[in-house]
Amino acid sequence: MDTAGEIRPGGSEPRSPVESGSAALSVSATGSSSADFADYRTEQAVLASILVEPSSLNTVLSILGGVEEGSSVSGGSAKKAAPGEKQASSPFRRMAQMIFRDPKNALIYESILELQAKQSTIDVLSLADHLRRTKRLEMVGGENALLELQDSVGSTASLESWCEILRDYAMLRETLRACRIAEDMCKNPTGDVRTLLDGVEASLFRVRNNFVRPEIKPLKILLTETFKHFEDLLEHKVEPGISTGFSDLDKLTGGGLKKQEMFVLAARPSIGKTSLALNIVRNVVMKDVPNAPRKRVMFFSLEMGAEQVAARLLCTESGVPFSSIMDGTFDSRREIDKLTNAVTRLGQAQLVIDPTGGISIYELRAKARKEKEMNGLDLIVIDYLQLMKAPEAAREGRQVEVSAISGGLKKLAKDLDVPVLVLAQLNREVEKGQGKNARPKLSNLRESGSIEQDADVVVFLHRDRDESKENAQNASAGPIKSELIVEKNRNGKTGVVEVEFKPELMEFRPIFHEYSKSYVPSGHPEDGADGNKK
Repeated sequence: MDTAGEIRPGGSEPRSPVESGSAALSVSATGSSSADFADYRTEQAVLASILVEPSSLNTVLSILGGVEEGSSVSGGSAKKAAPGEKQASSPFRRMAQMIFRDPKNALIYESILELQAKQSTIDVLSLADHLRRTKRLEMVGGENALLELQDSVGSTASLESWCEILRDYAMLRETLRACRIAEDMCKNPTGDVRTLLDGVEASLFRVRNNFVRPEIKPLKILLTETFKHFEDLLEHKVEPGISTGFSDLDKLTGGGLKKQEMFVLAARPSIGKTSLALNIVRNVVMKDVPNAPRKRVMFFSLEMGAEQVAARLLCTESGVPFSSIMDGTFDSRREIDKLTNAVTRLGQAQLVIDPTGGISIYELRAKARKEKEMNGLDLIVIDYLQLMKAPEAAREGRQVEVSAISGGLKKLAKDLDVPVLVLAQLNREVEKGQGKNARPKLSNLRESGSIEQDADVVVFLHRDRDESKENAQNASAGPIKSELIVEKNRNGKTGVVEVEFKPELMEFRPIFHEYSKSYVPSGHPEDGADGNKK
């Protein structure tokens, strides 16, 4: 077996593909060379290290063992067996062939993993005996080849770096394979193009994820880290979540908008979902954070154009009614300065707006991923869920489509490690049978029960519709009393928070309470729990 030279301490070590800047060259039996993204000397060095020091297999597995068998990013099957080899379904074959480019090296690594699974001793004699029993010894060059392999390395000190090199080359090969299949799919499309794009993107993400071994931590370490996090929370060194700007709502939900959580804000049409969402966005992006940049928010507006969103934010921030600009009652001498100052303040906000109507879950996910990777991202807001599309699932009905969208948004929150605030419509059932004081329930979420299942927090915005119409016609009638009903909270309490709505400014404001520090708004109206309002 050609070992391509010994690797000794102080000698020239193989470089990673990133450092070398080009693919390694393999030399065929005929002497011709081709770039195939491999370093055979490093492959042999890793195998030799295991034979010299069997305990080093744990180090190898910690770096290379994260690739799951059968998890081909390209969707293809494992490589075909070598001539004379049975197409056995070894549970380690795909892993070995993905990491080791040379078929002989892959077969040796596969056999080592089989011995390790049987808790057998790993050395040259045991390995040779195992290969002989499975009729594969001659495929690797015989026992002498294994002895030469063992003698090819003088030290295992660089084993970690060698494993990282193999991992990087394997990632390059799998990326190339995924790109080739993506090219074939693009040349011969069989379905929706957006679905194809999402599949291509997912396959490339899977390359990275397949090679990243999740860190496994013992409970003792987790408890220490959790206790430290609790201390930081109690000492106000960190925040449990992103504040919504409504203190009572933050207390009820246990800190506001938390990472990896899907926060659903639902209401009937024309109650003020968008206004409340934009108020929360404004509170988030305008808040200064000590020793850190302001939060960055991505707002997907499926219902309104980007200019309309900007106009609402500007009018709310300046305190100038939008209607006064539209109907000509705008006082230019007094209110132009308010608008100018508001433009200056809002110009410092880290807010990006995507007004794509009918956006698919695949496109939204791609845009959010790109924003996260390029500029960072702290919060995603979507207005609103039922206007989104999932073409692949749509063929099976609207309920299935909404379920796919809801599940996709929850997955997005976990993948990007950010909270996702999703607006949703309620169905008409909330207005039937209970009169004007009817309050929404989880079953009123429109078109799918999956929304309530996927959501970590569900908040209903509720107010008397008749009173809202009367106050909207009479500007001097004052703010409209509204309720934020926390109907579901996976990690906290449920209850009701009272707010006031000023329709002329499209602004919700908290109603401040006088209560002790231990008081937390909780309970539904029928429970009789209410703070003493000023």
